[in-house]
Amino acid sequence: MPNLFLRGLPVTAAASFLLLLTACADAPAQPLATPSTPQSTTSTNALPQPVQEQLSFEQWRDLLRSDAIAAGINPTLFDRAFAGVVPNPDVVKADSSQPEFSRPVWEYLKGAVSPSRVARGRILLAQNRAVLSQIEQRYGVDAETLVAIWGLESNFGSNIGSHNVVRSLATLAYEGRRQAFWRSQLLAVLQILQHGDIAPESLVGSWAGAMGQTQFMPTTYNEHAVDFDGDGKRDVWTSQADALASAAHYLQSSNWQLRQPWGFEVQLPQGFDYALADPEVRRSLNEWRALGIRPVGQPLSTPRDDASATLLLPAGHRGPAFLLFGNFRSILRYNNSTSYALAIGLLSDALRGGNGVQGSWPEGDRQLGRSERVELQERLNARGFDSGHPDGIIGANTRKAIRAFQLHLRWPADGYPDSKLLDQLRQQN
Repeated sequence: MPNLFLRGLPVTAAASFLLLLTACADAPAQPLATPSTPQSTTSTNALPQPVQEQLSFEQWRDLLRSDAIAAGINPTLFDRAFAGVVPNPDVVKADSSQPEFSRPVWEYLKGAVSPSRVARGRILLAQNRAVLSQIEQRYGVDAETLVAIWGLESNFGSNIGSHNVVRSLATLAYEGRRQAFWRSQLLAVLQILQHGDIAPESLVGSWAGAMGQTQFMPTTYNEHAVDFDGDGKRDVWTSQADALASAAHYLQSSNWQLRQPWGFEVQLPQGFDYALADPEVRRSLNEWRALGIRPVGQPLSTPRDDASATLLLPAGHRGPAFLLFGNFRSILRYNNSTSYALAIGLLSDALRGGNGVQGSWPEGDRQLGRSERVELQERLNARGFDSGHPDGIIGANTRKAIRAFQLHLRWPADGYPDSKLLDQLRQQN
């Protein structure tokens, strides 16, 4: 699912609507100021305001209707889109759920780059070669990468979601955790409907509002969806050409470089400083070579010697290593997950005939559950290794803290959280 933008409104309407949204990002649904009466946020001595009662969904919808009309949405269209719409409890549950365990990267890749997906992708590459070539000529994005995105986002268009998008986004905007964000997506959906790209009754997607064969969020759709087949509609739901070209347009805007690799697997020398496997550490390909890093096998394409790259150890120092270039960062802008971006890269390579990952994954490792990751962060903080707010997300701050603790222990400082590290923290606290 691509990262998100709010575009497609006239400047004055968009500015007014965003002013309206920022006041209620994470609070229960409250009465909103009209676009013509923005709230001041600069006063340092404002008196406390009385707490307002939470609105019913019907009251909230009516206020939204007024705001949407003020932003240029046709009243008849709004009523048609909201006909019969009530909150969906399944969407609220999905939004608030935080699974205790997540799949290890090697299990995720096993499904993402499965033999059946590769085989299906190769068939579709051949069937759509002509349009994919046209897309490449216009947007400078290769066919294999687009087919890989197509495969992971919707299983090549066979699973675009079945949720009523208006209902899902209305539910989230009314009682979700990030109401301002979801309201911006809901307004964008109304703009899509008003543009005539799809009828309200046909607008389906994921529980979170991602739409079509390439799973665009509504604001991203308004920014990047294109009518490539020339039928007058930006149809990412049923038109393969529109969906693939829209993904290409997104990657083009994210600085995709044609004929350049996303990355490749590498072999690290003995005694390598694993602390260099940090997304903030960038070296040229020549500099990585000087440190003794070598490709595993023959890369499908080789970047310039001065191309900037980072080193990724997705399973720590006992798993495979990858050098990553600018196109990997472009994939991350589509979906900010290293596992996802790695899957897209490996699947696109497999479609070209690549051999897959050659290194061994530490499949015997037990993955930390979310509560254990929170505990890990709390214990790091207690020991003076600042991992930030304990939230169970292993981000840059947590990895930096892990590396510092690993160096303290004189362990390989790869920043990888595992049960051995947590056990060591438990013993020392």
